Amino acid sequence: MHINIKGGFGLNYYNEIKNKLINNEVYKKVKDYSKNKNDLETYYEIGRLLIEAQGGEEHAKYGNQLIKEYSKKLYSETNLNYSERTLRRIRQFYLMFKDEKWSTVSTKLSWSHYSELLKLNNFKEIEYYTSQILNYNLSIRELRNRIKSKEYERLPLETKNKINLKDKLEVQDLVKNPIVLNNRNNYIDISEKILQKIVLEDIPYFLKELGNGFTFIDNEYKINLGDRFNYIDLLLFNIEYNCYVVVELKVTELKKEHVGQIEVYMNYIDDNLRKINMNKTIGIIICKQDNKYVIKYCSDKRIIARKFEII
Repeated sequence: MHINIKGGFGLNYYNEIKNKLINNEVYKKVKDYSKNKNDLETYYEIGRLLIEAQGGEEHAKYGNQLIKEYSKKLYSETNLNYSERTLRRIRQFYLMFKDEKWSTVSTKLSWSHYSELLKLNNFKEIEYYTSQILNYNLSIRELRNRIKSKEYERLPLETKNKINLKDKLEVQDLVKNPIVLNNRNNYIDISEKILQKIVLEDIPYFLKELGNGFTFIDNEYKINLGDRFNYIDLLLFNIEYNCYVVVELKVTELKKEHVGQIEVYMNYIDDNLRKINMNKTIGIIICKQDNKYVIKYCSDKRIIARKFEII
């Protein structure tokens, strides 16, 4: 459906859109402290007007010619540079949130954040990244990197279900699967020692891959079990969940003896390092191939297994 902007119908919508955009630009200069909220409210209303100008939602996908005309006319009359892509994104913004309560659209996010989020098609995914932005004050670059790494897609299905149901999340829930490791030095034969080396060569990256709040304590952490020493591959602490985290690295399929080994290490940390105000230690086994039956019949739900993928 094509609506000629020169006709009264299209022109009325254009003038209303133009006035709202001009008022928004003035508002930005006068009340900088609340310009973000005004940006979003203005764009939401403009999205609605664009849909109406195109004859409703059923015709919106055919209305790019009208948007092209609006974009050109806005620039020629007001010098406001709203590209076709920006106007289409504004239209999409309205369509994405029109059935939601306006209160669910966080005005703490910038329009630049929403421009990144609107590239996603899954509303649940958008909700997840929105919560991450709010909780961790993510910059546009940080958000873009998380989306690029497919962070949401790599969350376990159980975690996504918990998020949808607003259930309480544990530290284990947000550990992605697979965990992606950067082989910066192009190691060929990946032994457990080499796998540990890959991790240690970029600890900040590895901790972010695990999730939020992880801090590094030591590698090859020595513990005394009776008359012999054992070495924990990686000992971490999670600040948000106030607990130690034992990480074991395996280059084979997950085996039941791996579960037994990490459980011993976790119990040792609980008995010898954990303070009374801390939560119990959790264990993460990072392996070449998961074995869902080993974890399924593991009695200690603090233990999780995740595959690693080297790039």
